[in-house]
Amino acid sequence: MKQRRRIYYIEEQKALMWDRWQQGDSLNAIARLFDRHRPSIQRILSETGGIRPAPRRRSRHALTLAEREAISRGVVNGLSI
Repeated sequence: MKQRRRIYYIEEQKALMWDRWQQGDSLNAIARLFDRHRPSIQRILSETGGIRPAPRRRSRHALTLAEREAISRGVVNGLSI
């Protein structure tokens, strides 16, 4: 079997995998959709035991992009936090 380059699936691709898996498609059928071998798809689905993980959400305590930018500009200008 020829070794292929490693692929990092984006969230939309993973969502498609989960949708097809829940519809009852086989791992081989899903792998053919992505032109991959079955183990590459099986790894994604088995990481959570075959159950779709909850969507990721940012903590309410995390800084927003605007807050990060303000801090970054302050550091560049030599202002103290």
